[in-house]
This record gives sequence, C-alpha cells and structure tokens, in this order.
Amino acid sequence: MMAPKLKDGTDKVIEHFMAEKLRKIGAKGFVLGVSGGIDSAVVLKLAVNAVGKDRVLGLIMPERDSPKEDMRDAEDLCKAEGVEYEVLDITGAVGAFEETLGGKVGRMPLANIKARCRMVLLYHRAGTQSRLVLGTSNKSELLVGYFTKHGDGGADIEPIGDLYKTEVRQLALVLGVPDRVVEKAPSAGLWKGQTDEGEMGITYERLDAVLYGIEQGLPEQDIAKRAGTTVREVERVSNMVRLSSHKRKFPAVAKLGLRTPGLDWREGDEDV
Repeated sequence: MMAPKLKDGTDKVIEHFMAEKLRKIGAKGFVLGVSGGIDSAVVLKLAVNAVGKDRVLGLIMPERDSPKEDMRDAEDLCKAEGVEYEVLDITGAVGAFEETLGGKVGRMPLANIKARCRMVLLYHRAGTQSRLVLGTSNKSELLVGYFTKHGDGGADIEPIGDLYKTEVRQLALVLGVPDRVVEKAPSAGLWKGQTDEGEMGITYERLDAVLYGIEQGLPEQDIAKRAGTTVREVERVSNMVRLSSHKRKFPAVAKLGLRTPGLDWREGDEDV
C-alpha cells in the first residue's frame, strides 16, 4: 500500500509556521480544544514547542456523551505540557439548543450543534484574551469534509491541515505523545460508540492511500491497485472530496462588482 510518509523536520516547519503567524498577527497566544485524541495532542505539543507553555490555553469541553477516559487523557496531556487549561461542560448549552428546537434533534444535527458550541467557546476565549484559535483537523478530514462547517472547522490556523492522519500518527511518535492516545480508536466522541472509521466506512490507512493517489493525479485504477482497494471505493472517496468542497471555500458570492470577495479580490499574503 502506497501511503504518505512523514518528512524529516516536519515538526520544526510547523512550529516555525505557528510562531511566525502569532508574531505577524500580534496575538498574545493560542487557544485550542483538547479532546484527549491524537490530533489535539499533537497540536498541543507543537504549540508549546513553538511559543512556550505560558502562551497556550487548552479548553476541555465535554458533554454528557463524552467518554470519561478521553477527558482524563485531555487533562493529563495539558498537565504534562504544563499549560493552563479549563474544563467547560457544554451539556447545558447543547440542551438549550435541543429545547429551542423542540426537544428532539437527530443524532447528526446534534453532533454539529456540539461542535459549534465548542467553536463559540474557543472564539470567546480567543477574543477576550487576544489569542488565535488553533484548529486540530488533519488533511484526511479536511479533504473528505469530515468536520463540522463553522464548528471544528472554525479556526484561525490549521497546523496539521497538510498532514494525512497516518502522518499525524507518525508525528505523534516523534513528539512523544503517550501510547494510549496514539493507539486509541479515532473518535470525535459525538455519541456513544462513535468512531471516525466506522462513520466513514474506511480505515485511515486506506483512505490516505486513496487521497494520496488523488493528490498525485493518478488514474483511478492505479490508485485502487496502490491502495489495495477497488475502483468503486476510489470513486466513492473522490465523490466525498468533490461534494465537500464547499466546506473548504469562502462562501459563494454573486459576481456584481469589478472585484469580488472570495472570487477575484486578491488579498496578498501578509497577515493583519
């Protein structure tokens, strides 16, 4: 199986990127949601290495369905890095949305509400403390749209957004993330028994091999052979990428003026 391989020095490149963003924008520090999973554990460590523990704030945001072991792991990760952290239970906020919406919300819409509640808290702390919100989405999730728009997809920067999930696992070993965090089944913890791979219907290893082939522009048959799967599954993943493209773009704007935001209004590369 042809899977992406982590390049040497990746951690240093990301840490420099994070430190430079903070310097250019002039923010005082970072805030991120720490879930107890591998992605947020890696981003937490990168942030501390980049700007120091005193400029990093972790938010642990459980709700009634959150696995207790994840919350323990999240606290242990923050303590191990020596960062300030807060535990903010969102059960009441989620319940308020349920009540407002009539008392019965489907499982997936409710999962999106949970993700957006966490985004609101992150941006509140960021706004009141002059911090930047760190996203914890990886390249695999971003490409197939496995995130909530304006939820966990809401961030100022995405430090591991160009690393496939399998590369994040490799980086976690480089950074010394605890084995129990690296080895646990990936899950957003949005309902009991939920796992990423179960929800997507594909393992991250195979997904990354397919996405890597798509990134390289290979024919579908070649991708299927290299990923050890079928052309049909390659087509399914390709459709996931295509149908989720709106999540990775500025909202569509009707073209009326000479230059249009999100279309042909060029911003340049400087952060302000």
